[in-house]
Amino acid sequence: MQTIGLVGGMSWESSAVYYEALNQGVEERLGGLSSARTAMVSVDFAEVTALQEQERWDDVAEVLARAARGAELAGADFLVLCTTTFHRVADQVAEAVDIPLLHLADVVADACTAQGVTEVGFLGTTFAMSRSFFTDRIASHGLTVHVPDERHHATLNRVIYDELVHGKVLDSSRRTVVELIDELWDAGAGGVILGCTELEMLVRQADANIPVFPCTTLHVAAALDRALG
Repeated sequence: MQTIGLVGGMSWESSAVYYEALNQGVEERLGGLSSARTAMVSVDFAEVTALQEQERWDDVAEVLARAARGAELAGADFLVLCTTTFHRVADQVAEAVDIPLLHLADVVADACTAQGVTEVGFLGTTFAMSRSFFTDRIASHGLTVHVPDERHHATLNRVIYDELVHGKVLDSSRRTVVELIDELWDAGAGGVILGCTELEMLVRQADANIPVFPCTTLHVAAALDRALG
C-alpha cells in the first residue's frame, strides 16, 4: 500500500471527509483491521483565505508547497490537495515536490467521460466558478462546462462559507442548490460536478435529476486505486 500525502485544512471539515473516506475505502477493499497509510499536513484556512482575497497567489502557493514538502518528507508516495479552490496553485505545488500530484480536475473529467457526459455543470465557490483555472482543466478533456449565472454566486458562497464549513447542513440551502442544478440542466448540462467538498454534505444523487459527480468521493476513489493498485 502506498502512502497518500494529504494537504488539508481548506477547510478542516473537508479534510475530515477525505480522511474518513480514505480509511473506510481501505477497510472495504482490504477488510479486517486495514486502514489507509496517510501523511497529512494541514494549513490554517484563515491564512490562505486571506491571501486568496488579496490575490497573493504566490504566497498561497508557498504555504501549500511547504505543506506538500512536509507530506513528502513524512513518506508520501503521491499527493492530494483536499480542496478545489486552491487547485489554483496546483501546478506550483506539483513543481515543489518530487512525487506525483493527483489533480482533482483530471479525476472528475475522467468520471464524466466514463458516463458519456459531454456537457457538465459546475458548482463551487465564487472564486472557482468565476475564474477558469479549474473549469478550463476539465474542458481540456473535451467537455463543455456550464456554471451558474453570476447572480447566484454570492448565494452559493454563503452556503459554503457561512454554513457548510461550520458543519451546518440546512434543508433550505439544499433546495436552493437543487434549483441551481435544475437551471444547469435546462442550460444543457447532462451532469453536475459538486466542485467543493462541503457541497457533498448537502446534495446527494437522490436530490438531482441528472448525474451528480461528487469531487471528493471521486478523488478519494482515484487515490485508493493508486495507493492499492
